[in-house]
Amino acid sequence: MPFAVVLLALAACSTAQPTVDTERSVMARPQIIQRPEITRPDVPKPTARPVMYSPSRPLQCVPYARKASGIQIRGDAWTWWRQASGRYPRGQTPKEGALILLDTGYKRGHLAYVSEVRGTREIVVNHANWLNHGRIHENTPVRDVSRAGDWSQVRLWYVPGNQLGASAYDVIGFIYPDQRTAQR
Repeated sequence: MPFAVVLLALAACSTAQPTVDTERSVMARPQIIQRPEITRPDVPKPTARPVMYSPSRPLQCVPYARKASGIQIRGDAWTWWRQASGRYPRGQTPKEGALILLDTGYKRGHLAYVSEVRGTREIVVNHANWLNHGRIHENTPVRDVSRAGDWSQVRLWYVPGNQLGASAYDVIGFIYPDQRTAQR
């Protein structure tokens, strides 16, 4: 019996292999398809060209936001809304020169400087440390994705993926650097 098994194994090894037309088989392989942007088809693509770079030392969002806006508040980003009360105008409307404050989780937040308002549902921000490597992100499109169009929820451009990020973040509000900006 073992001789029969060996004989069958040898017969299987000696069976002629089918010829493969390499050129045709390579051409028949599916092309790698880029993951489509996760967005509604009726919403246009962002118009800003975002850039990301590393400063000489990693930078957090708070010192970057303070320097960009001139708003003199200290402490973690999630504390800024309360600290701004009575000191700086606050609101729910994006304005150039304002800071947008995002809720990114329990006792966490993120600040970004609004460099441009591009329409009723898109702004452009500059900010630091968005991907946790202390990098500076400039010309970053931010899209209002709230159902009511009230800037209560946004998605930010994800530079490495060259598309809007998949996560939506709640907006706490906008902090304006002075009364003049808040009334524009």
